[in-house]
Amino acid sequence: MKANLSRLIVGLVAVAISAVSVAQDKAAAAAKPGVVATVNGVAIPQAQADLFMQEQAQRGAPDNAEVRAAVREELIRREIIAQEARKKGIDKSPRFQTAMQMMQRSALVGAYLEDWVKANPIPDAEVKKAYNELVAKASKKEYKARHVLVEKEDEAKAIITKLKGGAKFADLAKASKDTGSKDSGGELGWNSPDAYVKPFGDALTKLEKGKYTTEPVKTDFGYHVIMLEDVRDATPPPYDQVKGNIQQRLQQQAIEKQINELKKTAKIQ
Repeated sequence: MKANLSRLIVGLVAVAISAVSVAQDKAAAAAKPGVVATVNGVAIPQAQADLFMQEQAQRGAPDNAEVRAAVREELIRREIIAQEARKKGIDKSPRFQTAMQMMQRSALVGAYLEDWVKANPIPDAEVKKAYNELVAKASKKEYKARHVLVEKEDEAKAIITKLKGGAKFADLAKASKDTGSKDSGGELGWNSPDAYVKPFGDALTKLEKGKYTTEPVKTDFGYHVIMLEDVRDATPPPYDQVKGNIQQRLQQQAIEKQINELKKTAKIQ
């Protein structure tokens, strides 16, 4: 969530960090306090570099001298281009003014949401409750399956006929439309029925180990012939492993609720 908010503030233009020389490191060290560099007499505040560095850190970049020097170099490049754009009067164009208004609004949205999230954290008890509810709703079994996916029902029926005649499922899977499993004999691995579209999951749970569907199973992807290889008890992921994801989902729901509340009080024409 925090990464998304940071991108709203400073992620308006994608920046590729390039390699920088030792001379640039020395120049950065020699900059005035509070100023990362000056370009034609125009100062680039250290605060801008710090904000930019924060964005890079959110993307996984390390906080070291090389990355900071690269950030400084990018800010210098931007200032040079910006000065040239002003010389050409681009900053006075209607298109630029509109873009600036949109960027300012995005920055305000990001800053507001960041402050709101800090003031309204999701309690651990609420996260734990959501985890328990998910575990309670989750399937108690996992199924190891194979399938063959074809376009037409007659094709699926022909595959079932071949299986009844003794053909090997893995061999027939070579004709599957599912490129992700056809080369591995149609293997889908261990999954909960909820991991599949409903008709597929429902058919899977009705099969006995070692059996295959004797009628084609229709989904939005086509017609499936499904074989169940094994069943085992499902083990839910540990709370600590999924806590962050659940917390993020609840935070997003809370933000959406807050936005809807603000919308109710707004005069919209």
